[in-house]
Amino acid sequence: MSVEITPRGTKGARLPAPAPLKAIFVALSDLAFRLLRDRMRVQGRPVLRLETISARSGARRHAVLCWFPEREDSWLIVASLGGSPRHPDWFHNLARNPDRVWIEVAQRRWKVRPESLRGAEREEAWRRIVALAPGYAGYQEKTDRIIPVVRLVRVSPG
Repeated sequence: MSVEITPRGTKGARLPAPAPLKAIFVALSDLAFRLLRDRMRVQGRPVLRLETISARSGARRHAVLCWFPEREDSWLIVASLGGSPRHPDWFHNLARNPDRVWIEVAQRRWKVRPESLRGAEREEAWRRIVALAPGYAGYQEKTDRIIPVVRLVRVSPG
């Protein structure tokens, strides 16, 4: 499996994201993660720090994201971008550089392999995600794109 870039939507939440504001938000999220670690929650869910390599520049990028339980040694993340018609940058980074992805969770760092969930497997995971964090249902209602669900499978210590 790999990360599949699905079509972007034609409607959805309009997120104001001028570059300086986006950079500030990412920096604040990263700072909160470093200070709070396992105590940090978004929508009542624990978070992880995703590290990718930019699809455009090749620079290291970070995103703090909710994660959902799956199997042992794997985590589910959602490329919702708040119901935007487009995918988040980190999702494109996963697709372009799938062999250069790491996470920090539970004060540990791991190299992971990303996999897009498809079909019935994605639908079942989506039901579990919405049951745990109902706000994600609202994101899907805002957009006509299918919001990707990605499994991160632990490959080795980071």
